[in-house]
Amino acid sequence: MLWDDEAFYVYAWLEEPCVWATLTEHDSVVFQDNDFEVFVDPDGDALRYFEFEVNAFGTTWDLFLDRPYRDGGTADNSWESHAQVKVHIDGEINDPAHLDQGWSVELAFPWTSFIGHSRPRPGDVWRVNFSRVQWQVDIIGGKIAKRLNTPEDNWVWSSQGVIDMHQPEMWGKVEFCL
Repeated sequence: MLWDDEAFYVYAWLEEPCVWATLTEHDSVVFQDNDFEVFVDPDGDALRYFEFEVNAFGTTWDLFLDRPYRDGGTADNSWESHAQVKVHIDGEINDPAHLDQGWSVELAFPWTSFIGHSRPRPGDVWRVNFSRVQWQVDIIGGKIAKRLNTPEDNWVWSSQGVIDMHQPEMWGKVEFCL
């Protein structure tokens, strides 16, 4: 993570021996593919937070939640992060004949993304978490297929104690420093 006067930057490297993706339409339910997710609660009140997901194609889903689902929260898919997204594949996407190293994603969220919040000042603390959804796959008929009847694996930056990213009070704290 980095920040400057323009944006909040996130970089992630995702090891994956068989990089694959299927979804190409913006605001698809991206976690149905392997993905990387960013969650941001600028004031840390566990309400009114932002979620952003991206797959190896660079397909994105950005949504705003007024509160966690467990508290009756609803997702607003009309929110647009206007994030700049760059994905790099170290291998050949959707090619099971090729052993891949993985993929990386670079994100730049302009401060205007976080509606109702201004650019942080040094010393400000925001709640942030990252998630990696990874499905097990098989090679069937020379194609990559998500393994049936198998739950996804979930990797997070800040442990929450449950498999549910919508626990913003458990996210890590990020202090903005010079």
